[in-house]
Amino acid sequence: MIEVTFTLNGSPTTVQVDDTERLLDTLRDRLALPGTKEGCGEGECGSCTVYVDGLPANACLIPTFQVKGRGVETVESLDPARLAPLHESGATQCGACTPGVALTALWILDQPELLKTHSLRELMAGNLCRCTGYNGIIEGIRKGLTEQAAREGRD
Repeated sequence: MIEVTFTLNGSPTTVQVDDTERLLDTLRDRLALPGTKEGCGEGECGSCTVYVDGLPANACLIPTFQVKGRGVETVESLDPARLAPLHESGATQCGACTPGVALTALWILDQPELLKTHSLRELMAGNLCRCTGYNGIIEGIRKGLTEQAAREGRD
């Protein structure tokens, strides 16, 4: 077993893990944070997206020992008010992809300069959804960007 200390949702956390244990399993099984979902287990669907040091990452591909000394944020750390544009646009339906979609969407909202070089569809490409057809997701992010720009006095 390996002792791993990292910051989880803003709080110092220490766990004992096997050297092959995935971050996804540590979060769900050891730390009782079920919001991070397992979809494919191969890093293709994005359901297990978390932030590692502020960047979206697939928790199913990361051995827990690799987050030692780093910051990890899960969907449980999100401010629900920031997700309103996604909910209002119908971007969240069955819930399987919702945590990954929400984290990736908020990452885009926090870095609107990415849209100078990438389309929303490109930035969301790592998140698969079976229910919405993506239009609601894209509409929700656009609405969030518009609301954010209005609050900040930007066009």
